[in-house]
Amino acid sequence: MQQLEGAIRKYDWGSTSSIPSLLGCAEDGKPWAELWLGAHPSAPSVVGESRTPLDELIAADPAAQLGTAVTDRFGSLPFLFKVLAAAAPLSLQAHPSVPQAEAGYAREDAAGIPIDAPNRSFRDRFHKPELICALTDFHALCGFRDPVATLDVLATIDTAALDPIRDRLAVFSDVDGLGPLLEYLLTLPATDAAALVAPVVAACGVPGSDRHADVRAMAAALGERYPGDAGVVTALLLNLVHLKPGEALFLGAGSLHAYLGGTGVEIMANSDNVLRGGLTTKHIDIPTLLEVVDARPIEPVVQRPALVRGIASYDTPVPEFLLDRLDLDGSATVSGPAILLCIDGAVDAGSFSLERGAAAWLPAGDGIVELRGRGTVYRAGVNL
Repeated sequence: MQQLEGAIRKYDWGSTSSIPSLLGCAEDGKPWAELWLGAHPSAPSVVGESRTPLDELIAADPAAQLGTAVTDRFGSLPFLFKVLAAAAPLSLQAHPSVPQAEAGYAREDAAGIPIDAPNRSFRDRFHKPELICALTDFHALCGFRDPVATLDVLATIDTAALDPIRDRLAVFSDVDGLGPLLEYLLTLPATDAAALVAPVVAACGVPGSDRHADVRAMAAALGERYPGDAGVVTALLLNLVHLKPGEALFLGAGSLHAYLGGTGVEIMANSDNVLRGGLTTKHIDIPTLLEVVDARPIEPVVQRPALVRGIASYDTPVPEFLLDRLDLDGSATVSGPAILLCIDGAVDAGSFSLERGAAAWLPAGDGIVELRGRGTVYRAGVNL
């Protein structure tokens, strides 16, 4: 096992303080949005005193680093582990399934769109399921709310501008889900979108009933940041989820979502395929987003795994990754391939100590390793 240094990603929605605080670094006034821990070729972590990029270390001896099973199945590290620190909302987005990603990648290749072009939607052939686990209070939009419940939300927003939305919700179809309504909103001409969003945001900003006050406050804040964006009204159709520290949310293919604020650890399949529908200045691809979105109403499942001998295991129903939280007060054993991240306390990892903000790469060839100490460590591994 060797120490691992992640790559900092600075995006405009990031927190200026959360990741520097975790790492014990001085703030520089810039938004430190994500800390990437993994072998992603665009920003690989570096390993040990030699500072060898993790992707190069794995490529030099895949069997020793990943083990035979992971090497045979994936050929490379199949997940990316992150600390995500959002001080402002991320885009309204969804991710494709494997068949959708393969088809989209081939289509854009055939069209001659460069892999790094800003207007490219599919940068690889892989799906991008993900799990976000809160380190602080964390707020997110996830999946479509039941139409009856959404009508109850809209009843607390006093504007006739929402009447077309109410009418469409009233004729909801189990077959089509909320797809037709989503298409209606996201394909509105800019002038029509602005004419819808402005009165809705104004109405959401008027003090009113405590019922659904959190939803109205969310829409008002989004409208202030993204005036005229139909994604603001779309957000009213989605489940608003509040995660407390230690709680997690799994997002599969097609789930329309947006992270609104907070800090968490995130694990995902090693893919860059993001299809955006609004609430962003980045590339938006409405037709493709509509193809991949699962518009059926859902009840989000907030995971609160119980500790079993000091370990909480999150439900990750995909082979690419798993996530455990180790609340150590003594010892525990771990094996690789895995990335370890200490969030609190100090843990003896053999040749070095894992303290708050420190990470380590544990190759499969190291076998079973004992950790000793008192602290909280997240273990990201492969679910095989």
